[in-house]
Amino acid sequence: MSNPPLTDTSYAVLGLIERFGPATPYQLKQIAQVSIFHFWSIPHTQIYTECARLGELGLLHEQREPAGRRRRVYRLADTGTKALAQWREDPATDLYELRDPGLLKLFCGTEPAALAEGQLERHEQRLKLYTQLLEQGELPEGMRLALEAGIGHEREYVRFWSRLRD
Repeated sequence: MSNPPLTDTSYAVLGLIERFGPATPYQLKQIAQVSIFHFWSIPHTQIYTECARLGELGLLHEQREPAGRRRRVYRLADTGTKALAQWREDPATDLYELRDPGLLKLFCGTEPAALAEGQLERHEQRLKLYTQLLEQGELPEGMRLALEAGIGHEREYVRFWSRLRD
């Protein structure tokens, strides 16, 4: 197949399977919740449909359990590995889309100091989590760098919401 239509979600699924090995869509959802969901959200149902789509495109191999729940386990096909490598080599990316409900409420007229208290607490909690994850030990370079970027964002949110609260 030449140049199948792949999305960022496609590459997220391929990357998770490459990093963590063969998995069911449910396992991928669990892995994503503690890894990429900190900076890249995917609706849970989309993980299931994307695995099936990538299987149909020949980028993932599907193996079905012979009995019981007959879950589908997906592993990376050679074509999936190649597609992921080509995507990684392309330096072009779009800017990220910021979807922050707190900023939307602020824009729509919520009283800043009242909103800031809850926002500050949430961002301080997330900053603490990210810092703990970074301190847990050796991480692959890409994961460590993504985590450092998240820490930088959370520090800025803490600074911003602290200023509005005070």
